[in-house]
Amino acid sequence: QAYLSYSNISALTHLARKSGWDITRTLDNVKIWTHEEGAVLAFKVEMEVKVPSHVAFSLLSDFRLRQRWDRHFLTCEVLQAVSGEEKIYHVTAPPTTGHKPRDFVILVSQRQPCRPQEPYTVAVRSVTLRALPPSPEFCRSEILCAGFQIHSKGSSSCTVCYFNQVTSGVMPYLAANLTGSSKSIEDTALECIKFLE
Repeated sequence: QAYLSYSNISALTHLARKSGWDITRTLDNVKIWTHEEGAVLAFKVEMEVKVPSHVAFSLLSDFRLRQRWDRHFLTCEVLQAVSGEEKIYHVTAPPTTGHKPRDFVILVSQRQPCRPQEPYTVAVRSVTLRALPPSPEFCRSEILCAGFQIHSKGSSSCTVCYFNQVTSGVMPYLAANLTGSSKSIEDTALECIKFLE
């Protein structure tokens, strides 16, 4: 478990530090970037939020609050509190056209910064849990690497960056977003800002 949580945090840190991000959309307080490497596409959503970084961290690290702003989360329950900084959740997501609803078993690892210039981190990855095998009513899906980095911008504002690394199987759902014919990523980002503020 210690290795899983370490690799969860380090995978997100590594993704965030990659060079070669291309900006695809810019709104007033939201920027969307993409990064392609072989068959793996990652995207980053950067949000300017008018709350202190520690407040954003506290709200974003509790995934049970996610349904309040992310319509891709139908239900979210804690399966296991591994430690104060690690929890395993079961998440269900609504069906896309012609498919069963999806579900995920995810490890969420949260870390406060060790040094002032470092961000708060909330890292997410899929795990397998014997207690919750795949069920026939859901399509069990996988998150390779996702999460938030929260950078302080003074005492009353911060920059929240959401990262998600996706495989070719998820691309059809995102293609419309990234070409601009759908606004689901933008709308979710704006809901997230509204919820945090």
